[in-house]
Amino acid sequence: MASPNNDKLAVLIDADNAQASLIHELLAEVSRYGTASVKRAYGDWTTTNLKGWKDVLHKMAIQPMQQFSYTSGKNSTDSSLIIDAMDLLHAGGLQGFCLVSSDSDFTRLATRIREAGLAVYGFGEKKTPQPFVAACDKFVYTEILKPSQEQAPEDEAPEALEPMMRTAVDAAARENGWAPLSAVGSMLVKNSPSFDPRNYGCQKLGELVRRQPYLELKEISAGDSSANVHLHVRIR
Repeated sequence: MASPNNDKLAVLIDADNAQASLIHELLAEVSRYGTASVKRAYGDWTTTNLKGWKDVLHKMAIQPMQQFSYTSGKNSTDSSLIIDAMDLLHAGGLQGFCLVSSDSDFTRLATRIREAGLAVYGFGEKKTPQPFVAACDKFVYTEILKPSQEQAPEDEAPEALEPMMRTAVDAAARENGWAPLSAVGSMLVKNSPSFDPRNYGCQKLGELVRRQPYLELKEISAGDSSANVHLHVRIR
């Protein structure tokens, strides 16, 4: 598989369950994982409910996918997105999917895509049901994408962080007890797809680790002729 920054991604947006006001921040976040080769937003564009999205679609080169609401109370948008996702999956040429929704209806879709060996990045609000979050390789809560002055007070349970951190450091630790910070980060996301230092008010994992009194962080030489150093962490 190509390196993450070169991965071709399909960004599929459930416009009924996503915020148009964060589209710039969302696409910037997507760029951390690859290139958005496909950008589509699904909804009934004949209604006034999606006016916020209509204002940004063309500016951001997002293709609107029309789905009429044939039956009251039924979400036909979900079905349209899922069908398109499977078509794209079978067509090949992509390394991953970005599913933008806070709806648990996409849990099975995320699982199916991962079964095919492709990465799934989920984006949704903190109200997103846990099964959908867990079905993704990585899940980003869109609240952390808001400009800092707009972010709500931190609500992640700090008591859950310590056992999560200890487990990740133990799993990534070498014989000397030190674990590469990058490996710890990978383990954290593997164990909890929604893990992100920004959920705890930190921009980087190293910053979050430094705030934990039970962890020690230090720089260790890469061991080659260069001056490169890597951050390592261990349990005190």
